Amino acid sequence: MPKVMDCFLTLGILGTSNFRHFDLCSGGKRRSMKLQIHPSAVVHKDAELADGVTVGPNCVIDSGVSIGAGTILEANVVINKDVKIGENNHFFPNCVIGSRPQTLHLSSDNKIGGLVIGNGNIFHEQVTIHPGIYPEAQTEVGNDNFIMVGAHIGHDCILGDKIVMSNYVQIGGHCKIETGVWFSGLAGSHQFVTIGKWCFVAGLAGITRDVPPFLTISGHYPPLVRGVNKRGLDRAGLNDEQQKRIFEAYRKLYREPGTLLENANALAQEDGLDENVRAMIDSITKSSEHQFGRYREKFR
Repeated sequence: MPKVMDCFLTLGILGTSNFRHFDLCSGGKRRSMKLQIHPSAVVHKDAELADGVTVGPNCVIDSGVSIGAGTILEANVVINKDVKIGENNHFFPNCVIGSRPQTLHLSSDNKIGGLVIGNGNIFHEQVTIHPGIYPEAQTEVGNDNFIMVGAHIGHDCILGDKIVMSNYVQIGGHCKIETGVWFSGLAGSHQFVTIGKWCFVAGLAGITRDVPPFLTISGHYPPLVRGVNKRGLDRAGLNDEQQKRIFEAYRKLYREPGTLLENANALAQEDGLDENVRAMIDSITKSSEHQFGRYREKFR
């Protein structure tokens, strides 16, 4: 029988199989724990499920997985080996979380990295997220993100908080998506791209280079900055003065004569720049250090 350890339940094992079916939806004390596992779910003996977790029909949870309190797995969700999931997440049907990265050089013998998911995220149907390629690396997903149908988050990505990814957004490996970014449907990002906080990425956009914070970008080959994401500034809770400074910085960066880097260097010399304008400048200068405008590619 299962053994309760602190707030976690470590599932027991019957016979010689590594997996077993275990029904916690019925029976006296088990019901009071509010840990619900459908009889058709398959849960590894080493998985740790906190109080309040719900596991729906035909789910599969592999070894080394931990799932925090209040997280819901609807039908047919697969959580692969060693994935760490926080509290109050919701996985809709057919999500596959933590499968081996799609990389040609990996064989079944190669050890891979981890995947850590924070709290309060929503993952709609058929979302896929891959772990880090190398044992010392991991993919990270923050808190309160809303990931819609069919989105893919590649290996070694780092996602902040309050990100929205609309249907079938595709994020290549090693990308960094900062807090508050909003992707419209079918947008995609090249690997190693950084998209700054509170940006808006238009539908069908193909992002191939870093994007500074607070901007709206659309198109592909090349994608073009279209302006400041006013709605993102409001979502970020920035006051009128902070927003005014971002708009002024945008005009100096993108509407004045000179290259973007020249304008960023000139703006950096001004006194009284706030942290938001500094973040815009830093993104541009870091991006310029790589020939294709992808700062994170320096570390590949």
